[in-house]
Amino acid sequence: MPLSRLEDQMTFVERTGWGNADLFPLPSDASFRSYIRLIRDGESRMLMDAPPAMEKLPEYLRINKHLADLGLRVPRIYADDQEQGFALIEDFGDDTFTRLLEKGHSEHDLYLKAVDVLVKLHTSGRKATKIDVPDYDMDTLLEEVELFVDWFVPAARGEVASVAEKEAYMQVWRAALANISQDRSVLVLRDYHVDNLMILPESSAAADCGLLDFQDALIGARAYDLMSLIEDARRDVSAGTKAAVLERYFSRCPDVVRTEIAEDMALLGAQRHAKVAGIFLRLSRRDSKPLYLGHMPRVLKLLSQSLEHPQLNDVRKMIEKLVPGYEAIRSFGSRDGRSTFIPLTMSIER
Repeated sequence: MPLSRLEDQMTFVERTGWGNADLFPLPSDASFRSYIRLIRDGESRMLMDAPPAMEKLPEYLRINKHLADLGLRVPRIYADDQEQGFALIEDFGDDTFTRLLEKGHSEHDLYLKAVDVLVKLHTSGRKATKIDVPDYDMDTLLEEVELFVDWFVPAARGEVASVAEKEAYMQVWRAALANISQDRSVLVLRDYHVDNLMILPESSAAADCGLLDFQDALIGARAYDLMSLIEDARRDVSAGTKAAVLERYFSRCPDVVRTEIAEDMALLGAQRHAKVAGIFLRLSRRDSKPLYLGHMPRVLKLLSQSLEHPQLNDVRKMIEKLVPGYEAIRSFGSRDGRSTFIPLTMSIER
């Protein structure tokens, strides 16, 4: 990080009255944001550094307030400097669902807490969608699946897709997503999974699930966040937990048609998994974060499963044509300057 940015951080912290706090930087994630825990006299705050050229602090602050008004638990904002890209926010602690699961906490119980948040959001009526954020429209959906052909395909087969191949790829996606791209049912948090959920030391069941990373929220289909939760790119979710989550959701949203949600989850699941496969390659190649490639076999398995839906036959055929055997990729490497992949049937040593 440039020295000038560090100086700007400290100027902001001093301006908030926390200049004498002890500083504890947190590990970075897939975004360009960074966090520093500030501890002073037994109290703590979190400094969010969201560089304006790469992150969306104004959107974060606006959506934060909207979610709080809906009764959802988001970090309190104590101070902000939108021009510089800094905010002093509530410290939710370290108990992300991911860490709690690693410690042996009940997957079933945590995922039911997570789906209860979606139920509250999705049953808030028009109040939840009354916010000035973009629609999850066709342009956005296609821009995301384009990441697969731009990043995954070249890395997998060692050459970029031709113009004709890319046009055909985008066309089959456009046809498959025609109906779902018109859905404006709910506020979609868009990155709803256990890394972005936290348990807070509060008494009520509705309030002890804290939300992170919602600045990219859009207005779209209710199936998206539900699918994102139980088809997680970073961890396997048991069949029993998936079934319990869906049952809880349907029982508390009785007007929802199960068959329609199942179909939408398949469509949006394929769309998201294709996007994530592209993002993980981009994180590795462009941003020097190769650890995300360790999740690639799971992502490709989820993609393959979603593509079994009849409405995605043309997309499945197109992807199989672009990268035959894509679902068997184990890891990426380099050979003679060309990207290659190692099928699951081969050992890494071979």
